[in-house]
Amino acid sequence: MSNGQPADTSRRNWVIATCAAGGVAGVATAVPFFETFLPSEAAKAAGAPVEFDLTGMAKGEQKIAEWRGQPVWIMRRTDEQLAALDKHDDELADPDSLRNTDGPDAINPPFAAKNHWRSVKKEYLVLVGICTHLGCSPGNKFTPGPQPSLPDDWAGGWLCPCHGSTFDLAGRVYKNKPAPDNLRIPPYKFLSETRILIGETDKA
Repeated sequence: MSNGQPADTSRRNWVIATCAAGGVAGVATAVPFFETFLPSEAAKAAGAPVEFDLTGMAKGEQKIAEWRGQPVWIMRRTDEQLAALDKHDDELADPDSLRNTDGPDAINPPFAAKNHWRSVKKEYLVLVGICTHLGCSPGNKFTPGPQPSLPDDWAGGWLCPCHGSTFDLAGRVYKNKPAPDNLRIPPYKFLSETRILIGETDKA
């Protein structure tokens, strides 16, 4: 009996150690497995709000940010460009941004940017740079006056090269163009005088 006791104790300790080692290995294997069900950092970043610094932007300049894999245009409009917005409402398909205002695909947001300039602060325009027709990216045509593919009284804006849709400097589409709606405004808000957050908005 006494001779067998140490052997039993040794065997018991060996079994416990083996089980413990197996348990640790199992946990080590399970953690990476379960992590595959969690969103990756890239996936979280794709839908996360994006900060943008307006410092140093000149009037008339456009810059591009990225939010949810989409180009977001930020433009600082001149006083002349803002004044021109009042002069061609009768040429626009939706001058007051009344269409497509509800639901997840809303083009015109129900917040502080819903005004004639389509902006939270008058001079800064923030738009998703994707045509509402077939998803092309329009090019900027900020210089007013006659140009190829544009009318002689062109006041400045964007031209979609794919099918010819034109948008004014508030992102509003002109009449009789393939694009059905104005360019979309993403949710955004000002964090300070020089920083905006794209992807979130202050509640109305």
